[in-house]
Amino acid sequence: QVQLVESGGGLVQSGESLRLSCSASGGTFSMLGMGWFRQAPGKERELVAHITSFGSTTYYADSVKGRFTISRDNVKNTVYLQMNTLQPEDTAVYVCAAKRVGRNVYAYWGQGTQVTVSS
Repeated sequence: QVQLVESGGGLVQSGESLRLSCSASGGTFSMLGMGWFRQAPGKERELVAHITSFGSTTYYADSVKGRFTISRDNVKNTVYLQMNTLQPEDTAVYVCAAKRVGRNVYAYWGQGTQVTVSS
């Protein structure tokens, strides 16, 4: 059973940066595609970014392209989300998720970390 634990959220001002981390345990990390989702109050959950198992391919939602960068360290079993030029509309709970290579469904989810951006 894969377990995911996020860290790095907090309160920042508009234009500042944060880096989220998600540490994985209980599985072979290099066999997992990793994603960052976010959910704001009253809004649907949104896939923000995804990275394939060895980091060769990434995906970003249009709303974060050019500002956010997803990366991973398969030695440390950790995936990161570097968030720059944060805006109030980025305020949400950010959740790390994992899916096994070849599968289409994210089967493992973290508890989430709150990111709040003040104007």
